[in-house]
Amino acid sequence: VARVLGVASHRVVCKTKRIGGGFGGKETRNFFMSCAVAVAAQKLNRQVKLSLDRDVDMAISGQRHAFYARYVAGCDASGYITALDVKIYSNIGCSLDLSIPVLDRALYHLDNAYRFPNVRFVGVPCVTNTPSNTAFRGFGGPQGMMITENIMDHVACATQRRPEVVRAQHLYCADGDTTPFGMALTGCSVKQCWEQVMVSAAYEERLAEVSRFNAQHRWKKRGIAALPTKFGISFTHKTFNQAGALVMVYLDGSVLVTHGGVEMGQGLHTKIEQIAATALRIPRSLVRVAETASDKVPNASPTAASASSDMYGMAVLDACAQLNARIEPFRERMHDGGCCDALDCWQRAVQAAYFERTNLAAQGFYKTPDLDAVDLAHNMKGRPFYYFTYGAAVSEIELDVLTGEWIPLRTDIVMDVGQSLNPALDVGQIEGAFVQGMGWCTLEEVVRGNAATSSEGSEAVRSRRHAWLKSGVTFTLGPSTYKIPGFSNIPVDFRVGLLPGMRCDKPTIHSSKAVGEPPLFLGASVFFAIKDACAAARRSAASEHVGHDEPGVRGEEHFELDSPASVERIRMACVDAIVRRCCDSAFAPALTL
Repeated sequence: VARVLGVASHRVVCKTKRIGGGFGGKETRNFFMSCAVAVAAQKLNRQVKLSLDRDVDMAISGQRHAFYARYVAGCDASGYITALDVKIYSNIGCSLDLSIPVLDRALYHLDNAYRFPNVRFVGVPCVTNTPSNTAFRGFGGPQGMMITENIMDHVACATQRRPEVVRAQHLYCADGDTTPFGMALTGCSVKQCWEQVMVSAAYEERLAEVSRFNAQHRWKKRGIAALPTKFGISFTHKTFNQAGALVMVYLDGSVLVTHGGVEMGQGLHTKIEQIAATALRIPRSLVRVAETASDKVPNASPTAASASSDMYGMAVLDACAQLNARIEPFRERMHDGGCCDALDCWQRAVQAAYFERTNLAAQGFYKTPDLDAVDLAHNMKGRPFYYFTYGAAVSEIELDVLTGEWIPLRTDIVMDVGQSLNPALDVGQIEGAFVQGMGWCTLEEVVRGNAATSSEGSEAVRSRRHAWLKSGVTFTLGPSTYKIPGFSNIPVDFRVGLLPGMRCDKPTIHSSKAVGEPPLFLGASVFFAIKDACAAARRSAASEHVGHDEPGVRGEEHFELDSPASVERIRMACVDAIVRRCCDSAFAPALTL
């Protein structure tokens, strides 16, 4: 804004009390709106407000990045992958925006939670004639992990094993295991999360029950799947890993905190209040977090990368430590004078410090230590993350084979969030992230136009991607065409647990771990449960046509199910006599990439 107005940055003050959900779309894509409004306000010398209709907003603001992958995997008879070569392509849209760091994080997370002896990962950003894609919760990590889990599913099918067996034997299991980008793991708890969720979800018993159900029902099928996750915590751009805070104590003992983070419903301000109250040893009712303002805490990093509670919590802790050092002598004096009530002692100490001309305001600062500036474009290795958050989930669904509709029956999640700052907030974040991730890979399909090709065969059918729309034009611009999860999409039985007795192995705020983005990928457990149900339907269809000349599929063959798994895509994946009347088994509904 300062640049387009031709003024210095100190002339522009940005204030944010809260925003109604962030999830990445408001990180950079507000710039053209903010700048346009600022120019108009300066020109007219009056307040200017601009509100976009939903369809206009969705048409110009960009989406999460679509990815396409090609891979070659080498494995032994047990399904253990000895070598993996993956090349991923990311649709960045018409401009760069944040697409390179998104691609970087996708590459960082292509191993998910697995140890592969030999890998080659390559990422290619692709410029297209679509709106510029931008940040979304997970920032490329879920896309990378989704690719890996499809590879694990493919290997399991090729070796005739359950995918969960293949996944379990690849899990990072000990401190000292090293990621493909050269970062040694410490405090790795992914195997603990996996083992606990498999027990708490009664996976083996339910797998047997799913098999019995599928044997007894032709047009209803159930599927079950388990997934782990490992999510790196820090901005991959090292400079952003810094935070500031301002803590001010008033004469009545009340405390006002300002920091550089933005409250967007994730409970950041609540956690900051708790941290300040605990550090100063006062009731939380005396602490208030003011609106985020650039004239109080300048040069703030984006409230992103799941690291805000870590960074701003430590910055507030630093400011409180300075205040404690100044006020503690007066507290001791009050205590020695016979003051027994902690609150009264605090208030008297503050007043005494004021009369002694003591500074009752402190600026705190924190920079995340032990980080390397890793440039993947030059194949560098190092520590781009401070630590990892781990988790695992088991999901079971029931599928209507004839329609492609499905119901999430049950989901069990176990997350390692260290020593939670606020378990209620963290469980809420896990639940919300899971449902959002489930919508990402099952419901929320972006449809854009693309010209038809002149090639022939089934691949030509796949390449005519919505040719009825003008190339690059987005069709899904509102709730009538773009579907997000609703009440009926939440698992009927939803169980979330925090791994007990855990502490972050790094000196984070009260030994807690970040929780905002890591659980999102666990929503993909629903996607793979759907795929498991589709496989059961294909086996039933194959068994009906044994000995017949009709074209069909062998029930144990690997098949592709693109994400998002829309009802059309699910229905066509359940290849049966009805589907074979109109197309071959290789057909799949057009997918916008």
